[in-house]
This record gives sequence, C-alpha cells and structure tokens, in this order.
Amino acid sequence: TEINKYSQYNRPFLESFEETPMLVAVLTYMGYGILTIFGYLRDFLRHWKIERCHIAREKEEQRDFVPLYQDFENFYTRNLYMRIRDNWNRPICSVPGAKVDLMERTSRDYNWTFEYTGRVVLDVINLGSYNYLGFAENTGPCADSAAEITMKYGVGVASTRQEIGNLDRHEELEKLVAKFLGVESAMVFGMGFATNSMNIPALTGKGCLILSDELNHASLVLGARLSGSTIRVFKHNNMQSLEKLLRDAIVHGQPRTHRPWKKILIVVEGIYSMEGSIVRLPEVIDLKKRYRAYLYLDEAHSIGALGSRGRGVVDYFGLDPCDVDVLMGTFTKSFGAAGGYIAGKWELIEYLRSHSHSAVYATSMSPPVVEQIITSMKCIMGEDGTTIGCDRVRKLAENTVYFRRRLREMGFIIYGNEDSPVVPMMLYMPAKIGAFGREMLKRNIGVVVVGFPATPIIESRARFCISAAHTKEMLDRVTDFFQ
Repeated sequence: TEINKYSQYNRPFLESFEETPMLVAVLTYMGYGILTIFGYLRDFLRHWKIERCHIAREKEEQRDFVPLYQDFENFYTRNLYMRIRDNWNRPICSVPGAKVDLMERTSRDYNWTFEYTGRVVLDVINLGSYNYLGFAENTGPCADSAAEITMKYGVGVASTRQEIGNLDRHEELEKLVAKFLGVESAMVFGMGFATNSMNIPALTGKGCLILSDELNHASLVLGARLSGSTIRVFKHNNMQSLEKLLRDAIVHGQPRTHRPWKKILIVVEGIYSMEGSIVRLPEVIDLKKRYRAYLYLDEAHSIGALGSRGRGVVDYFGLDPCDVDVLMGTFTKSFGAAGGYIAGKWELIEYLRSHSHSAVYATSMSPPVVEQIITSMKCIMGEDGTTIGCDRVRKLAENTVYFRRRLREMGFIIYGNEDSPVVPMMLYMPAKIGAFGREMLKRNIGVVVVGFPATPIIESRARFCISAAHTKEMLDRVTDFFQ
C-alpha cells in the first residue's frame, strides 16, 4: 500500500497494488501452460480434419494468397477465449441501471455459437456498467427532456457541425461544459473513443514527443500512433520514471539531430479503468511546469465520479483546471449518454474546430443525447433547483468506500485507490475467470471479468463498477455471496 503526503496533496493518497503471491503466480502460469498444450493438440486435430474448426480462416483456393486472417495470432482466441466466451457480449434488454434484465442464451458447440432460449433473467444486480451517478435511467427529468427534444429535433442531424448540423443545443452544451469545468471554452464530439484518437493527431505531429502512461487506454495509444509523434512510455503513475524521460528529452532532444522537440505532451488518465488507480495529478502538474511540457488529461472515468462537486480528478485534488492544457472527458459514463469533449483555452478549441478530423468530418451529436447530457450536468451543478446531483455524487463516494472496505475485510486482494469507483478484485488463475462470471450470474449478479491480453497474464481479475444507484442492501447481497 502506498500512502503519499506530499505538500501538493490536500488529502492522504492511498493506493494498493499487492504483488501476486509466488505460489499463485506459479499455478497461474501452469494453468496457461496446460491450456496452451491442449490448444496445440486441438489445432493438430483440426489440421487433419478430425475436429471441426469454426474460426475465420482462408478458403482452400486462397491458400497461396497473403493471409487475411493471421492464423497464429488467433491461437488465443480459438483455444482459450472461446472456452469462456459466454461471460462476454451478454445481451441486455432493459435500462443499464442498478439492475438489468438479461436475455438467456445457451450454446451447443462450446461457445462457438449461441441460441436464445426466449427467457429473460430479471433483476440482475449490475456491477458492470459505467453508470457511476445513476443517470442511465428511463424515468425522471433526463429521460423526459430527451423525449421532449426528440419530438422537436428528431434523432439524427444528418450533417457535420461545419455544414448544417450545428444545433443551438450543441452551442448551449459546449458553454455548459466550459462552465462546469471552469475553463474558457469546450467542444463536444459524438464518440468518446474518437475524441482521443482523432484529436491527439491534430495537436502533435512529427518532431513532437508524447510521454504516455503504460496503462493508458487504447484510444490514447491509437491517437498517439496516428499523430506520427515519437512515443515514450513511463511506468504507471511513477513520477520518477516520468521525470527521467522529461529530463532526457530536454537534454538530448530529437534522435540523431539532437534538435529540441517541437513540443512535449504528457498524456495521462484521471482514473485508470483496469487498475482503479487515480493519477498523481499534483505531481504531474508540478513536473509539467518545471520542464515546460503540455498536459493532456483523459477524464473519461473520473469526470462526475470524483471530487466533492463531481468535477473530476482536478476537483478531487483541489487544483486549478487552467493548469491542465487539454481536458478531455466522455459523456458515456457519469452522464449516461454518449460522446466526449475537449476543453481548455479558447485558442485551443478554435484551433481544433478547423483541424480535428472528428470535428470536420464526423456527424453531429444526436439531439436527445445532447439533451441527456445538458440535463444531467445541470443536475450535478445544482442548476435544476434540486440537490439530486450533489446527493448522487456523495452517495457514489460512500458506496465506493463501503464496498472496498467490505472486500478487504473479507481478505480479497483489491487494486486501486480508496476513492476509485472502479474496483478490481484479483482472480489470477484462468479457470477462475469463467467460473466466477458464471457463478455470479447464477446468483443474479452481473460482473465483468477480465484476463489476458487486457491485463498482464498473471493478473486476471473481476472488475466492479460502483454506482450511486446501488443501495447498501445490493452491495451487501453481492459481498455475502463471496463468503
């Protein structure tokens, strides 16, 4: 457990990442080894047509072509993932609130294909959705506002913002986001993933350096690669590693020419969605100022879910949002909608309006989605005349602390920060991934289980996402089943 009490922090910073016990690590490697051996045996049987192969592959007449489906790369999918595929892609048929309804399905060929039974599994406790503040709902002011705006504007815009798809509601939303975050200007996009992958290339290019946390989301990684910038990776949340890269970048400059970098961009997340950790933002800002770099902060999971006012990780640490050069976040989680935003100085946003592929070429955000965001954001800000938003932010914080404490008291190894609503519980062994997900569903609890390659091979886990919509009784019921 790490406890930080640097002068930059206004509270103790507690995070826990217990090392995998040696015996567990050995048994986990043995488990994967056995699965791999049987995988090669089954591939041998498939090659000689003894066992049927369902995976996508080239036809016989295309054998001399350059392979379209890389055979070896599919080894894991064929022989490991398929055995436990029933734990993923489960279709739900209700609002993804505190409870969901699941369509029951069965497989007669060991998860290669599924058949629906026609039965619905009702009232499954939902610990998988990113519904942090409980705004994913079909009743209440958000749903009513979205329905009303749909009757007036319709569902689709059928144009880009630069052409004829710029609605007055888009303009209002951008002003509200800027006010919510405490910055000069903001811009919204229809897809959260594209907010990262399409805007980073507009900010950096050849001759620029991106310093990226090793556990950054795939959208950040893709955006960095598309930019053509040089990418260097620092250890997760490790400020010594980041400072060393910054110092080396300034001392040595670009490779071969040793010219100074055009710009250095530090890319981090607010809450890391697989680890449950919170970025050490006060120290990152301190380094950024000292070495005159720029900071790109992805608040996809932290906006709405952290801070006494729900303003994200900047609010959580009591920092000035103007110290972050590029504030990014999504509306898919705490706001129960879709899309993302970039916020910061007015000059930054005006530049992106004409240079971002996601702004110039993408269709505008759907009007009911815009209205869902506006209504939920005003609720969090208290501009709706109620305390519902503040109550939900407080309830989420209470649920997070309570659930984490219960799991620790029961002896489970839990990763992440004490205040993070993303709660990874370590399972380690590959057999436990499928077994845990299935057994929890039998008890009417829906959870997300994660394994390699989304995590290190010996760090498979179950990931719980806590919501303000969860009651104490729901959380108690879940933990009671663990005993």
